[in-house]
Parts: sequence; structure tokens; C-alpha cells
Amino acid sequence: MKEKIYLIPGLMTDERLWQRITPLLKEYELIHIPIPAITDFDKMNEFLKKKFESEKKVNLLGFSLGGYIATYFAIKNPSFINRLFVVAGTPSGTNEIELKRRKQKLLQIEKKGFSTLSYEKALSLVEEKNKNDKELINIMIDMFTKLGEKEFISQLTSTFYRKDLHEELKNLNFLIYYFFSKKDRLLDYDSIEKLEQMNLKHLRVILRDGTSHNIPLEDPFTLTKHIKEWMKSSLI
Repeated sequence: MKEKIYLIPGLMTDERLWQRITPLLKEYELIHIPIPAITDFDKMNEFLKKKFESEKKVNLLGFSLGGYIATYFAIKNPSFINRLFVVAGTPSGTNEIELKRRKQKLLQIEKKGFSTLSYEKALSLVEEKNKNDKELINIMIDMFTKLGEKEFISQLTSTFYRKDLHEELKNLNFLIYYFFSKKDRLLDYDSIEKLEQMNLKHLRVILRDGTSHNIPLEDPFTLTKHIKEWMKSSLI
């Protein structure tokens, strides 16, 4: 029987987020868990508990917002976790400037309606080397369009209630990987610096060159390499 890895996507991404790493991880069973339409992280925890109730311990991987959700769950329910991997996400709270910007975005939707992701906007979010990858751009647009206004409002609203989780990471006793791009403009670099300075034996921070946020689609080979290393590593 294949060992399982549970995958939680990020803001406005669905199971297609994993389509480029899936063929590279055939030795594992990858199980996608959509972000529920819940804005309360404790209620999300109850949702995840039901998903994992038949498992002894789980290998949990989260991308971006999904990485925060996975971290919050792991901290509140450590007995459920075998190991944790966070891609392009941090355990930080949402700062006041970003909170204001996101609330303005919701007000804009109320006044002018919801707009889908344009090709130009999607193009601006990918690394220079991937700007000719039309399949990649179209996947990003299609995921955003399919999930739509209701999911966007729910997921964005949930970020209003993020709290800082750095201190809680110190008390965990399972392996945690954080994997980022060095120049990802969507990340909180104070948080990454804090993670690096914590110097915990169970926490590994890995940085790749580049600007990509959407690493599972933009750099699946590097991500897969680190996932395999994570799955084969232990604290013993």
C-alpha cells in the first residue's frame, strides 16, 4: 500500500495545482483536500479531523493559504501529524496594511462585481522563464474562474483571522519543511527570517532562486525532490 500525502491548495487554486507533481510522485498516494467554505480556522480543524479520522497519522502538505491552514491544524492537533510541508506560505498573521488592502478588495467586489483573473495579471505572477508557458497561464486562469466569487470571498475573508504561529512551532516534535522562492513578492520575509533564526532541529527552511509563488506548477521537479527527501527523513 502506498504511503499517503494529503494536499491542501491555496487561494483560488484547485486539484489542478498538483497536476505537474503527480506524475513525479507515483510511489505515493496524493489526496487533494479542497479548502472548505469556512472562514473560522477552528471550524476548518473540525473539517480536517473528519477527513483524517481513519488515519493514525498523516503527512500533510499545504500551499500558500493551504500551508497556513495545515500549520494551524498541526499546531492544534499534533497527534494527527506525521510530518508537515509548507510551500510558499508562512505562519505569520496578516499585517494591518495587507488587511486593509484585502478589505478594500471585498468592498470593490460589492460595488463593481467580481472579475476573473486576466491573462495579463496571470502572466505577471509567473517567473520570467515561464512566461511562454501558455498551459500554465491557462491553468491559473481556469482555476480562478472555476472557483469563482463565492470561494474568493470566503477564502480571502479567512485571511483576516490569521494569527502569528511562530512560537507554537517550537513545541512540535515532527518534521516540518518550509519551501519558498527567494523573491516571491507575495511572501512575508520577516516571517521567513524569523523561521530561519529559530534554529529548531525539526524545522527546515529551503529557499529556491526565482520569483515564483505557484511553485507546484512552475517548478515541479525541485518541489518533488524536496517532497521525496521530506518523506524519507525523520527526526531520529
